[in-house]
Amino acid sequence: MIRTVDSPTHVSAPVLAAYSYCETVTGQQARNFAYGIRLLPAPKRRAMSALYAFSRRVDDIGDGELADDVKAARLEDTRALLARVQEGEVGEDDTDPVAVALAHAAQAFPIPLGGLDELIDGVLMDVRGETYETWDDLKVYCRCVAGAIGRLSLGVFGTEPGARGAERAPEYADTLGLALQLTNILRDVREDAGNGRTYLPSDDLAKFGCSAGFHGPTPPAGSDFAGLVHFEVRRARALFAEGYRLLPMLDRRSGACVAAMAGIYRRLLDRIEREPEAVLRGRVSLPGREKAYVAVRGLSGLDTRRHTPRLTVRRRA
Repeated sequence: MIRTVDSPTHVSAPVLAAYSYCETVTGQQARNFAYGIRLLPAPKRRAMSALYAFSRRVDDIGDGELADDVKAARLEDTRALLARVQEGEVGEDDTDPVAVALAHAAQAFPIPLGGLDELIDGVLMDVRGETYETWDDLKVYCRCVAGAIGRLSLGVFGTEPGARGAERAPEYADTLGLALQLTNILRDVREDAGNGRTYLPSDDLAKFGCSAGFHGPTPPAGSDFAGLVHFEVRRARALFAEGYRLLPMLDRRSGACVAAMAGIYRRLLDRIEREPEAVLRGRVSLPGREKAYVAVRGLSGLDTRRHTPRLTVRRRA
């Protein structure tokens, strides 16, 4: 069973300043993530912001305009910084606020920081321009860039005492990450094509006549683009259904956080399913008021009860 470690009652001013920096980064740059972590108590919210800020740094290197060899070098520099955090070499007087916050979070919670190594591996796959023949191939990438984030987050959330099947919680967190990432891939198919990236498996593209790629506002001539999207949506829904088994294992506010983030992506998936070609015309997104509504549903437990099996949690008397 994964348990959270009691966080220190006193956090020094330099560490609080580092966390504040990470929360600012999260508030400014996280489109969907921030809606979920607002529901967490302060120690967990700060820790999640530290994870986000480090992950954002890695993603920004991969998505930036630098030459590929420079990106690879900077990613390895970031990996070296992570190693310093893992080895306890980063103190509160360090000049890098993200490293300071991450180091404190890793002391307060049992966060498996190796997941951030996996994230770096995944972004290096982007830098190398790797493509994926099959879903099994794509899953390797998704586990690096999203499944690992699910497992890292679980280190902050912890599981409830008496949660039945809690030994499978990391597996469910990983699977939920895959569901979110596949939704991202569908939403960003045109944007990624413009950046020279193709994530959907080549086997799937060929099956639906879409091997020519997505470089315009309309599908490739003669393709069954809607069929491709609906096929991937069904795959994502199956992943969500499996990943949602995690929710009853979490405390109320951690479960609300996960339900809010997953709920936003499920609604994105609904929109994509209703109008597949919309993803070729621009980024599909939800208005802020709808995201806030999903967050409230998560806090109320409505999405948890709707999407998870009954009697999955046994609480001690």
